[in-house]
Amino acid sequence: MKFPYGVSDFDSLILEHYHYVDRTDHIPLLEEAGKQLLFLRPRRFGKSLLLSMLENYYDLNKADRFEALFGGLAIGRNPTARHNRYFVLKWDFSEISAVGDGGEIKRALYRYLNDRIGAFSDYYGKVLPNPVRIDPQDALSSFQSLLNTTRKTGHPLYLLIDEYDNFANELMMGRRDTEESRYQAILSGEGCMKALFKTIKMAASGEGLSRVFITGVSPVAMSDLTSAYNVAKNIYLQARFNELCGFRETEIAGMVAEIARECGFPQARTDDALAMMRTFYNGYRFSRRAEEHVYNPTLALYFLEEFQRDCRYPDEILDSNLAMDRGKMHYI
Repeated sequence: MKFPYGVSDFDSLILEHYHYVDRTDHIPLLEEAGKQLLFLRPRRFGKSLLLSMLENYYDLNKADRFEALFGGLAIGRNPTARHNRYFVLKWDFSEISAVGDGGEIKRALYRYLNDRIGAFSDYYGKVLPNPVRIDPQDALSSFQSLLNTTRKTGHPLYLLIDEYDNFANELMMGRRDTEESRYQAILSGEGCMKALFKTIKMAASGEGLSRVFITGVSPVAMSDLTSAYNVAKNIYLQARFNELCGFRETEIAGMVAEIARECGFPQARTDDALAMMRTFYNGYRFSRRAEEHVYNPTLALYFLEEFQRDCRYPDEILDSNLAMDRGKMHYI
């Protein structure tokens, strides 16, 4: 069993035969849930892998690889009509620097958006009737050009935004006396984040943007956007999506049992390992109506990988990659 610790690229995970806990059966539920969705989970909880899975499922350029990527999964046996029907534009806001004043953050945001729009134009070059025009000074204009270009093809656009609140949270977690003004500068008035989400809202109102899926950690930044983007449906507390990211106990038990078999452990050792994981990692229930808790996937994979490699528990139960940094502790 090959554990995908730190792997968030669905294509690599499947083709390199990592162990994948199938969540593709949720795709029809997500399609039914709405066209603009907001899904929140803690850090390192599998959100990026979820978006990568959706990207591969809907990308029209990957239609010829559908069987290789999804043939062995639940959705491959009963795909929805929308698979491989979309242009997919993906933004990851964790890649945007929060350094500098409001103007510098805006320039960093626009540079990033223009880079992604340019990459989109290159990637779909054989399908698009013409290249997307990039405005070096105004990424919102570049985005409008992208919409104008994709509309000519008849194919809809799916926008995926990962960690929408990442650099906004970085500002909130800084020194309150110096960061509040910068936070307000990007999220209030005509701030760059507010302007961007206002543009997304308009684009999804018949301007060529068909679907939007947004992930993040906190609803605070979205709330502060107020009317700029008040159309996303919050699905993160719905019971049917409680296990969209994270592992069920039955899934953990199966992985622990396989490792115990490889290591030649008796049943008592298997039970002990599962009890330890339950104590430290099984603390999440995102809906009051959900029937079971879920395990943090990064922590679980950290434990399982160490357990498999050494046939013993890791020396440190908490993965250092999830340790809270000093800035966040100071903020709290």
